[in-house]
Amino acid sequence: MNVQFLGTGTSHGVPVVGCSCAVCRSTDPRDNRYRSSVLVTGDAGEVVLIDAGPEFRLQALRAGLVHLDAVLITHAHADHVHGLDDVRPLTRGQPLRVYASSGDIAEIRERFSYAFREHRVGGGKPRIELVEAGGADITVGSLSFRPLPLMHGDRRVLGYRVGGFAYLTDCSGVPASTKKLLTGLNVMVIDGLRKRPHPTHFSVDEALGFAREMRPDRVFLTHICHDHSHVELEDYCSNAGLPFPAGPAYDGLTIAID
Repeated sequence: MNVQFLGTGTSHGVPVVGCSCAVCRSTDPRDNRYRSSVLVTGDAGEVVLIDAGPEFRLQALRAGLVHLDAVLITHAHADHVHGLDDVRPLTRGQPLRVYASSGDIAEIRERFSYAFREHRVGGGKPRIELVEAGGADITVGSLSFRPLPLMHGDRRVLGYRVGGFAYLTDCSGVPASTKKLLTGLNVMVIDGLRKRPHPTHFSVDEALGFAREMRPDRVFLTHICHDHSHVELEDYCSNAGLPFPAGPAYDGLTIAID
């Protein structure tokens, strides 16, 4: 199984519109961060997208994406779903299943109401089938995804685990019941917005502290804002005295999961 980071940025993306800070002006391509999303490719060729943010079209073109088997939504904030219309070319053959919590399904139906009107014909809408992501595993070919309840401030959102890989973006708390599902990980990807505290996101230290508790083999930070460059975060994680390798992910990074 391979995981490709399509985006690793916060809701503003990096560079931020109207900002001239050092990170937004950086020439290091790892400091250019589209909104957070990953693409999971199974050994049998399954292709599953986790979140479809505003840059999905650009991300898909950059990744050479020609097929999707399913989309998993962590939550219906704009930076995680506002690219759903751009799955249209990938739904010509058959509808695409999009998994989300019941509350997020309601939000998606409201925002993309045109996609669910029976009288609308032609190619002007994505053909998507909304499926509730509950407690049961989501099976896509040989891949089995476990929805993981998380807290994003006071909002309940979902992370996902598939095999030894867990994706925990946009979280500020992890329920005890979810912690039990996060043992024995090869790779944990976790929200690490910035060093400064935030009410609805883990800070870098909070993310690394939670990782220490779970002890995965390797950790990547995502949903990163423009407070810190890639190199700065890389150095910070390297000097944190962690018992496992850790550092920031970056757009385009692809990792293999056993």
